Amino acid sequence: MKPLLKGDEMNVATQSSGPLGRDIEKPVSEFRKDVLTLRSEIAKMIVGHEEIVEGVIAALLADGHALLEGVPGLGKTMLVRTLAETIDATFSRIQFTPDLMPADILGTNMIVEDGRGGKRFDFQKGPIFANILLADEINRATPKTQSALLEAMQEQSVTIAKQTFKLEKPFFVLATQNPLEMEGTYPLPEAQLDRFFFKLRVQFPGREALHVIMDRTTRDDHPQPEKVVTKERVVEMRELVRRVPVARSVQDYAIRVLQATHPETEEATPMAKKYVRFGSSPRGAQAVLLAAKIRALLEGRYAVSTSDIRSVATPALRHRMILNFEGEAEGIETDAVIAEILEKTREER
Repeated sequence: MKPLLKGDEMNVATQSSGPLGRDIEKPVSEFRKDVLTLRSEIAKMIVGHEEIVEGVIAALLADGHALLEGVPGLGKTMLVRTLAETIDATFSRIQFTPDLMPADILGTNMIVEDGRGGKRFDFQKGPIFANILLADEINRATPKTQSALLEAMQEQSVTIAKQTFKLEKPFFVLATQNPLEMEGTYPLPEAQLDRFFFKLRVQFPGREALHVIMDRTTRDDHPQPEKVVTKERVVEMRELVRRVPVARSVQDYAIRVLQATHPETEEATPMAKKYVRFGSSPRGAQAVLLAAKIRALLEGRYAVSTSDIRSVATPALRHRMILNFEGEAEGIETDAVIAEILEKTREER
């Protein structure tokens, strides 16, 4: 995924308002300003992961969820906590372990005594009732516990004993997971993975970034991010994203990229036909289009281009493709399949 922001030097384009309505320059300018401010606050604590930060912000603004994968110690949890500190919203953290139960996440009905000595059931809300939820090391819990998040992530509600509780907006799950090769991990089921807007791989930082990390973590001076965005503003920004138009030809390109991940289609590339068992679901195309809209807004444009589609396709599709036995045996990465698809899929048809 290419960087979404390029700095203050980028001016808002003076294009026609189109479907976004008149006087759109001000909302787009404010959108970019708020995202840049949010990114700057996060940068006080997080160094060397600019693309990861931008991917997390994109998932938040698209009303989706993000999955961060990387070995321990790369700052995944710190990134989530820092994001929570920059947004004026409620925050909960769940440390996933093998003995964690669904009720520990969702909550449970408890017997309570009223003032007259009578007893009744009262629902005690679990940590999932928050605006921002950190699901730390999510793949260390059993599949039964992992599945407790399915309804909340898709429907933004929780059902307990036939009673449904709506979650307050915005609801954003940021999950971290260790690579599956590590001991004591359980692979996330496909239905769970499909509910994540982006899967972002956290890489080891470079030497200069490590110097900054050492300076910040081994001295007395600890930077402290401030709250710069309200939860109400996040909801407003999400509404603006939905209003960005997409030309039919650009949407068709995104759909053909999606179809190319399915080995049985005529759009499939050689690697997809050889190594892929199942391609991405339609949620993959939804994620691509929404992320492309955000990228267009951040570059001051009021419509999506095919370059936006190519920029966001990898984090949106990599976790929605299932390799066959041959692909797993040869160590093929879904990123390589997506790269070939983007190279061979023509922008116009």
